[in-house]
Amino acid sequence: MINAVYLKKGIVKMKLGIVGLPNVGKSTLFNAITNAGAQSANYPFCTIEPNVGVVAVPDKRLDKLAEMYQPEKYTPATIEFVDIAGLVKGASKGEGLGNKFLSNIREVDAIVHVVRCFENDDIIHVEGSINPKRDIETINIELILSDIEILDRRIDKTMKLLKGDKKYQADLDFFKRVKETLEDGKSARSVECTEEEKELLASVSLLTNKPIIYAANMSDSDFKDGSVDGNPYFEMVKEIAESEHAAVLPICAEIEAEISGMESDEKEMFLSEMGLEQSGLDRLINACYDLLGLISYLTAGKPEVRAWTITKGTKAPQAAGKIHTDFERGFIRAEVVAFDDLMSCGSMAAAKEKGLVRSEGKEYVMNDGDIVLFRFNV
Repeated sequence: MINAVYLKKGIVKMKLGIVGLPNVGKSTLFNAITNAGAQSANYPFCTIEPNVGVVAVPDKRLDKLAEMYQPEKYTPATIEFVDIAGLVKGASKGEGLGNKFLSNIREVDAIVHVVRCFENDDIIHVEGSINPKRDIETINIELILSDIEILDRRIDKTMKLLKGDKKYQADLDFFKRVKETLEDGKSARSVECTEEEKELLASVSLLTNKPIIYAANMSDSDFKDGSVDGNPYFEMVKEIAESEHAAVLPICAEIEAEISGMESDEKEMFLSEMGLEQSGLDRLINACYDLLGLISYLTAGKPEVRAWTITKGTKAPQAAGKIHTDFERGFIRAEVVAFDDLMSCGSMAAAKEKGLVRSEGKEYVMNDGDIVLFRFNV
């Protein structure tokens, strides 16, 4: 029997860790984007256990599908944010809450490193002054020290393997090159790699190889005209991000806090007055999807409209497996229509009449915004 089934299983969430020195605005940002109520106070370590908030990924395409199908259930993709305790010098040796910090950060898919890029005499900086370069280095050095320890163990293991098989020489040479980079105070993600070396590097759980977005937390006055040019601290962060193949995002935690409780129309009006097209949360989510190479495909019908997050380049059977393993195991074909084509036709029936609904096989590579019905047989 051929089955055409809608959604049953939960979506795989992206997990992002929000890190930064104490009092840079990371918990304020976390509160604003998740409304999870993490404590925010003007002293270090007010976040002792990692706070977790799950955020729906805004997707206007899903809204349009909901208007079309009037479904019983509306399920957007989600992102999990983890607000991780503030870090201080010596964390890699257990100073402050270092051990907790390092163990929590290992569990996330990507890092959002909040860097203070604003002056405010009322908010104490743990180092006594504003200096993004120094702040980034403080955290990076602690992560690097932890990574060197992990890499040393991998090097020892590879040297033992080399005694029995010379093919491991290239691996050893590469790991030593990564270690030299770390010892120079640079992150593992800054190492120039071939595709094979990237896979090898990914096999070692290095903190400084995790994808990272530097969230430059600026004052609301920096966003007044929709432009952030002219903030020297932001320029400093941009330069560092470029040097290590990282992303950078200007954001204002105070603005995000202000709009977090607003209704949609009120929020749009406020952002428009600020000269902004999107909230910081929307821009952060878009940046995270780009950073991790993620896209969404959609499923739609009366029971449910839903967005599913997959990696760019995913083929149809593996995309189907995100819904249920049976979908991948018994995959027959995928009935696919592009979102824009469905909208222009007004209904799935009209799209089929115009030949815009395609039947795709196992080698089909999914596109962002594909609307899919999977056919399978188990």
